[in-house]
Amino acid sequence: DVFPACKVGLLHGQMKSGDKDKIMTDFKEKRYDILVSTVIIEVGIDVPNATVMVVEHAERFGLAQLHQLRGRIGRGSEQSYCLLFGTPGGSIESRQRLKTMLETNDGFRIAEEDLRLRGPGEFFGTRQHGLPEFKIGDIINDYAILKLARDDAFKLVNESQKSKSSKKKMLLKRITESFKDKLDLINTG
Repeated sequence: DVFPACKVGLLHGQMKSGDKDKIMTDFKEKRYDILVSTVIIEVGIDVPNATVMVVEHAERFGLAQLHQLRGRIGRGSEQSYCLLFGTPGGSIESRQRLKTMLETNDGFRIAEEDLRLRGPGEFFGTRQHGLPEFKIGDIINDYAILKLARDDAFKLVNESQKSKSSKKKMLLKRITESFKDKLDLINTG
C-alpha cells in the first residue's frame, strides 16, 4: 500500500537459508526496489547499489549494531542515506547513542563511546557489558596510566618467571590464584 509501484522483498531470520540467499540475490540484481528486513541484514551483506536504509526503533539498538547496519549502504558511487527513527524521549543512553551516530562514521570513536556508555564488562570473563571490575580508575579517562600499569605487569610476570626472587614469585602466585578460573579464557580463540 505504501509503495504500490515498487517491488518489495522480505528477509528475516526464520526463513530457510536458500530462500534468504535467493532474496538477497534478487535484491542485488535489482529485481526488488525495496528490501524489508530484520537485523539479519546487519553483517555479510554487500549490495553496492543500496542507497537508503531506514532503521525503525533505532533507540533499541547498540552502537556497534547501528554502525554495522549503516555500513550496509553507501558501498557504491551513489550518495546514500541512513535514517534512524526512534521513540521520542527514551533513556539518556539511547539519546546519546543516536547522537553519536549523527556525529561520526569513525568506528573507533563509536567503539570508544560504546565502551563509555556500557562499560567494559569483564576483562577476564564472559560478561560483555556492565560495571568495570576496577575499584578505582576509568578505562577511558585513565587510559595512559592503565596502559603503563599493564606494561609493568607484563614485565613483572616475564621477569618473575626467570627470577628467583621470592617477592616476585609470591606476587605471581597471588595473581594466578586471584584469576585462576578466568585466565584460561585468554587462550580462547
